[in-house]
Amino acid sequence: MDRDRELVRGVGLLNATTLNMIDMIGVGPFITIPLIVGAMGGPQAMLGWILGAVFALCDGLVWAELGAAMPGSGGSYRYLQQIYGPGKLGRLISFLFIWQLSFSAPLSIASGSIGLAQYATYFWPGLEHTFGARVLTLNLPLLGTLEVRVAATAATFLAIGVLVTAVFLLYRRITAVARVANFLWVGVIGTVAWVIFAGLTHFSAARAFSFPPNAFHLSHEFFMGMGAAMLVATYDYWGYYNVCFLGGEIKDPGRTIPRALILSILLVACIYIVMNISILGVIPWQELDAAAKADTSRFYIISTMMERVYGPVAAAIVTVLIMWTAFASVFSLLLGYSRVPFAAAQDGNYFRAFAAVHPRYHIPHVSLIVLGAAAACACFLRLQDVIAALVVIRIMIQFLFQTVGVMILRVRRPDLPRPFRMWLYPLPALLATFGFLFVAFERKNFQKEIRYAAVILVAGVLIYLFRAARRREWPFAHASS
Repeated sequence: MDRDRELVRGVGLLNATTLNMIDMIGVGPFITIPLIVGAMGGPQAMLGWILGAVFALCDGLVWAELGAAMPGSGGSYRYLQQIYGPGKLGRLISFLFIWQLSFSAPLSIASGSIGLAQYATYFWPGLEHTFGARVLTLNLPLLGTLEVRVAATAATFLAIGVLVTAVFLLYRRITAVARVANFLWVGVIGTVAWVIFAGLTHFSAARAFSFPPNAFHLSHEFFMGMGAAMLVATYDYWGYYNVCFLGGEIKDPGRTIPRALILSILLVACIYIVMNISILGVIPWQELDAAAKADTSRFYIISTMMERVYGPVAAAIVTVLIMWTAFASVFSLLLGYSRVPFAAAQDGNYFRAFAAVHPRYHIPHVSLIVLGAAAACACFLRLQDVIAALVVIRIMIQFLFQTVGVMILRVRRPDLPRPFRMWLYPLPALLATFGFLFVAFERKNFQKEIRYAAVILVAGVLIYLFRAARRREWPFAHASS
């Protein structure tokens, strides 16, 4: 693992699990429950959380096998390259992964910052003031019209300030970063525990399970709603793979990576399901559904819940804690994703500047700063649009290649050392593939995000082919696989 020789293996199981958990929890479950309830029109939306957990575990087993077998920095970049051949198709697919990451990673990081800013509007409603908004459109042959809504609000600039702070805290040695992560994790778990306690001690089963008529009728509309709910749940669960991007800085990676993945998924799944049932037992689902349909930015549901249960002081405290949780997610995402362009650049498959390692802190500082700047630009988008776009783009240009690829690698490289082997192989990989396809296509107006993914994919292929022709790389020159 010469490419990781300048990095320090300073992250153990506890640190790896906490980094994953703060990445997974973030602000997502605190702000997306109206979107999930609105998608299905009732508390039956909890099925989205449950099925989301099942598919997250299935995909987590894919990551666990690949991460233990190839424990270096870069995560999917390294896996896709080895699966499909580093000198052949794997070079194109790994490039496409980095290319889509240039869009999806900033969206993912920005979602935490936007969520934090939306909760801040509970204290300062003036943050909702809009300085300007536009709808940008582009007509493309065959694909139709691309549409992007952008807006500049006071909350937008707060979100950008959050990103600047996270970059500043990450600009230090990985061992110090791990200590900061543990500190943030305490706040995350404390917040979740308080919300669950408040919900369960004021729980109304009649309110939580007041299903509308035909709630479980297996109609076309039911499955369309399920697809939309699972898209949001997929976003909320994502982050369990963060440890794989830090493979070059993980102690005993063959054991630590699979354990951190599985532990974080199981723990967060339990937290999500219990927490959201407890919220539905306090706030009527009709109110959550109305908030989603109103397209309001006031999704500070937990603040509203605590105000009704304990009063305004408790609501203010929990709002601060959720903002803390959102910041912890931004911190963890920036940490993990900044290592991916670094790994690709060291391979010569991305811009050379991203391969730079800070001479004192031994971190990929150029990658960190550029990713933070790109995420700041994404803060001008709506949270709902950010979530849908990043999930579909990543499914189409990363996750499907990987869930199918783990089975291809078993055939191509049966001799590859695998410290962890997927349980019940190949069932988890097949279920994960089906789940991702269901989320991508079984929704109303799914074509919008599919168009984004298609444009990014086509543009990436063209850029790769142009560059490969100039460098005489695959497919324009023969190279060893």
